[in-house]
Amino acid sequence: MRVLAAMSGGVDSAVAAARAVEAGHDVVGVHLALNRMPGTLRTGSRGCCTIEDSNDAWRACDKLGIPFYVWDFSERFKADVVDDFVAEYAAGRTPNPCMRCNERIKFAALLEKALALGFDAVCTGHYAKVIRDADGNPELHRAADWAKDQSYVLGVLTREQLEHCLFPLADTPSKAEVRAEAERRGLSVAKKPDSHDICFIADGDTRGWLAERIEMEPGNIVDETGATVGEHAGANAFTVGQRRGLRLGHPAPDGKPRFVLEVRPKDNTVVVGPERLLAVSEIRGIRVSWAGVPVASAESGEEFACTAQVRAHGDPVPARARLTFADRHDADPHNADPHNADPHDAVLVVTLDTPLRGVAPGQTVVLYQGTRVLGQATIDAARSLDRAAL
Repeated sequence: MRVLAAMSGGVDSAVAAARAVEAGHDVVGVHLALNRMPGTLRTGSRGCCTIEDSNDAWRACDKLGIPFYVWDFSERFKADVVDDFVAEYAAGRTPNPCMRCNERIKFAALLEKALALGFDAVCTGHYAKVIRDADGNPELHRAADWAKDQSYVLGVLTREQLEHCLFPLADTPSKAEVRAEAERRGLSVAKKPDSHDICFIADGDTRGWLAERIEMEPGNIVDETGATVGEHAGANAFTVGQRRGLRLGHPAPDGKPRFVLEVRPKDNTVVVGPERLLAVSEIRGIRVSWAGVPVASAESGEEFACTAQVRAHGDPVPARARLTFADRHDADPHNADPHNADPHDAVLVVTLDTPLRGVAPGQTVVLYQGTRVLGQATIDAARSLDRAAL
């Protein structure tokens, strides 16, 4: 099988490529140049797609004896990931750029080009697993090492994309074993630190980075009753669940900390309140996609049992989900008829048996049954146990 190995310059992708070679595949390595400033250097574990990462990827391919190329996807990355990130924050939402990168770059643009060049699959260092069901359809599952499992950020993959995905690290019991294997193979990235945070904000200062790209205007901070309790320099820099940096002029009556409950970009207002109001029991998601063949209940509009996860390293909680085709701003989507509806208008209604804290519009909810990823949706609205829809 002809395999294109996506080489980030890290240890995971290097070992994944090595395993693909060892399995007898015809492997070619490619590093995606996503940073529009290719001379940028890493700062410890911050940043990625730098000139150092490109060199590390080249050294790994040289050690494995496979061809190596650099593909410039920086313009598409800026448009589909960076600009989308800014636009989402400007609209008062909290986006997940890793989801967008996987959806639009690594498993859309890259896979599209790979297939056009005659490759059969794209190999990455993600910790996730593709399993075939009894009919031969691909399913996305959690990796063996739940601590490193990355199935959440791959929840945007479609059945067609899963047909061409290769995840050689799927059954690896720990990251320590990957590093030990890299050292045995003589790969120079064996001890290289993992990248974290948002890759295109290398210093980790998201608020400062956004302030340079979004016009910030001062406005009011109000409590859950609507009373003004402070001022802010720009609502777009706040996220649901935030506690620090609020600088409130009026303490809460009970003296306890207050948290951001909602960001309202239309009137430039930030709503704060007690921690208990962060608990969410119902989520509505848009831009719904299924990681493989949808469960029968989803297509019929019936409610089905699942677990829901809203953060990459968050705990999944028991839930019930239902697909509806009502307008997402409709007050009661439960009355919608799924028949004869436009799939693009689909809304995923997820009722959480265990409330989750600090769910924000713009985040992604991924549904599971056991280890299997069913699909995902972008959160459009959330309901608190004690408060109306945010």
